[in-house]
This record gives sequence, structure tokens and C-alpha cells, in this order.
Amino acid sequence: MADTKLMDRRTALKLAGAGAAAAAFGGFGGLLRAPKASAAVDGFGLRIVETGVFGRLHYFRFATANIGWNPGVNVLLPDDYFSTSWRRYPVMYLLHGGLQDFRKFHLEDDIIGLTAGRRIIVVMPDGGPAGWYSNPVSSFSGPRNWESFHIGQLLPWVDANFRTFAEYNGRAVSGFSMGGFGALKYAAKYYGHFASVSSHSGPASLRRDFGAVVHWANTSSAAVELAGGTVYGAPFWDQARVSADNPVERIPSYYNKRIFLVCGLDNDINENFVRPGQREFRDLLRAAGIPHEAYELPGGHFVRRDMLQRDIDGAIARLRKAG
Repeated sequence: MADTKLMDRRTALKLAGAGAAAAAFGGFGGLLRAPKASAAVDGFGLRIVETGVFGRLHYFRFATANIGWNPGVNVLLPDDYFSTSWRRYPVMYLLHGGLQDFRKFHLEDDIIGLTAGRRIIVVMPDGGPAGWYSNPVSSFSGPRNWESFHIGQLLPWVDANFRTFAEYNGRAVSGFSMGGFGALKYAAKYYGHFASVSSHSGPASLRRDFGAVVHWANTSSAAVELAGGTVYGAPFWDQARVSADNPVERIPSYYNKRIFLVCGLDNDINENFVRPGQREFRDLLRAAGIPHEAYELPGGHFVRRDMLQRDIDGAIARLRKAG
């Protein structure tokens, strides 16, 4: 869904140079390998073109054949990550909303403060201004295969380069707005990857209200992401793709997961579509006997700090403990 602040991902903060970043990694010696800028493409089809280290926050920019520009990723490490060379940690993938980028939770939501003292790695990747965490049906602006980048490349790269638990009980996925939809989609479509899923004001029903969310995805992606292409196809949808991505059509895929949902009660253009879809999703979960945690709170379409804190702490409680 549309978010309130536009951040130009192509003018991302100029962080440290590749040489300084590589030196910083080498000095800590806490990674399984030392990710650094390189001319080579690794086994995951990624090439690091820029890196930076700022305390716990580690920044990467990648070249990948899946995306027609170089997407950024922030990796936030726990306070004690470098105090040992053996301890492993659970991971939360945190997905931004529309017209935002990988810096959203750092610049706007104090993710560093929210994770202080908590033993979890948080990975915050670019997902495009209207990428909808999908491989689009059509693109006239070059490749924009965000789903393939995240699931097929970034996730195994993180597990190979950081001390994670590369297993179901070691990963959570959460997101805001468009990213909340992406989290629900990824958790269902890739069931064995994530044991916890959270959606902060993210749509959970694509077809309801005459397909309002599908139309939103198609319209927004055509305008700012795909130069007239669409995520789901127009004028006719790829119906199989819609069903594969639609949380309310994937209810059995949410068994044995922690599920956390938040939406606002204001009558705004976003929550008026998000709220009924989340209610439909909750009703189906309840009918299937699937436990979940859900909140409807005053206000509109934004990340609530207390809810994000509750989400992070709940994910840590559900996932395998660091050690």
C-alpha cells in the first residue's frame, strides 16, 4: 500500500568505502567469512559492490541479475555478536513498505534501539518502491525479480556469511504495509523457511473488494516500478499467481507458526483495505484452529513502536535461542 514518506533508494546514504568496510570486518573476525566488495559473483549470483560498517549496522549493496539496479541491504547484528566466534543467532527479515527502501526501519523506526540487548540478527533488504515482493508478470524497466532475489539469493547468502541458524526455527519474517503482505506471502509460499510471521498494516486478502489489492499492486508497480508492466498481469490477471500469493487462500501454510497482526482503526485509503482483509484472514485462521496474535489500534497507516517491539520480542521467544 502507499506509504507516507518517499525515500529515493538511488540516493542512499554514501557510507564507507569498500576498503574501509573490509578492514572493519577483518578486525572483528566474527563472521564465518568476511563479506567485502568484489569483482566476482559468488555461488548465490550476488556481487557486493559497496559495503559499510557502523557499529552494529552493516550495509551492503549488491549486483544481481534478478534486479536491474543494485539493491541495498542493512544487516543489524546483536550487541554481543563479536564477543564470541561461535555463538549463532536467529534472524528476522524485516520488509519495508511502498515508496520506501531498506533504510526505513533504521531511519524512521529506531530498529537499533528496539533490538538493543536482544540476541537476534535483523536483515532489512530493498524490495523496490512498488515491487510487492514478487517476480512480476511483465516489466519494461529491466529485471525486478524481488522474490527470487530475497528467497533464492539473499537468504542463503545471509546464512553463509553470518552465524545464523539456517533452519525453520531460526527465521522470522515481518514487514510493514506492502512489506507486511510480503511477509505473509513468503511465510506461506516458502513454508519451511520461517517459523514466525508478522504483518504491520499489511494486506492479507488479494481478491476481496473486487480485487482492490491486486489492482493496487498492478497500478502502483506500473507507475513507479515496472514502466507500465504489472505484478499480476493486466487487463487479465495471472489467476494461479494470485492464488499462490494470497494469504487467505493459503491458510494451511500457517500451521505451527507464530502469527502477529496489527492494523489501524482510522478511515484512511490504506487501512480501509487492510483492515477488512486482516479480519477475513483472522476469521479463517480461527476457523482452522490456528493460534494468532492480532491488534486493531487507533490511528492510521504507520509502524507503531510498541507493536514493533512486541513483535521482535515475540519472534525471539518463538525462535531458537542464540547459543
